[in-house]
Amino acid sequence: MLIDSHCHLDFDALSADLDGVIARMGNAGVSGCVTISTRVEKFEKLKAISEAYDNIWCSIGTHPHNADEELHIHTEDLLRLAEHPKCVAIGEAGLDYHYDNAPRDAQETGFRRHIAAARISGLPLVIHSRSADEDMIAILEEETGKGAFPFVLHCFSSGAELARRGLALGGYVSFSGIVTFKNAAEIQEVAQFVPADRILVETDAPYLAPIPHRGQSNEPAFVRHTAEKLAELRGVDLETLADQTTGNFGRLFAKTGIR
Repeated sequence: MLIDSHCHLDFDALSADLDGVIARMGNAGVSGCVTISTRVEKFEKLKAISEAYDNIWCSIGTHPHNADEELHIHTEDLLRLAEHPKCVAIGEAGLDYHYDNAPRDAQETGFRRHIAAARISGLPLVIHSRSADEDMIAILEEETGKGAFPFVLHCFSSGAELARRGLALGGYVSFSGIVTFKNAAEIQEVAQFVPADRILVETDAPYLAPIPHRGQSNEPAFVRHTAEKLAELRGVDLETLADQTTGNFGRLFAKTGIR
């Protein structure tokens, strides 16, 4: 069985048909998913979704696009909300210089608060990084020097050096449908060198649907196509890749109880 480690079930494209989304996920051999927070102030909806299904979990955090809107959210607030039994991760948080929807200093401030919450709670930090490799590496290495924290570089679309440095710090790397795209040669190369005990799969649904669904609204069931491509790239069968990624998910997202 596969697990979608990152999706957004609270977004309209998926929340309008949650029962159907969950049914199709199961039919595709995907046993569960984590619906990821992008705004702390919308956590109630995520909680309600995760409470309604045994195999759905959630996170708590502020996407870098929204960082300046939630600077009133501090580490203590994240920790308090993360005590919910279905909340299994901190984030997503990080740096996005591609769009620069929030000032970079606000992104960094929010990111460091999330890192502190991951370090204190032991919950994994779900990291969003786009077009910010150098600053991301610098912050991760500086913050790890203050004390290690678990993390995953989600929807990996950065350079190989960020993957290598993140792995050296003990992080995981998660691949989305991007790895199936024809113009994703560099990401496909990264997918081949990530150790078997550090790789995850995700959809980032409703975005980034993999081939053969590219251009459609993505959903957790489609993580199977990403896993099939990863298995091909890594020279293993799908069952092996599923066992590896699900085992990794269980270790990183330990609060889920997946083994």
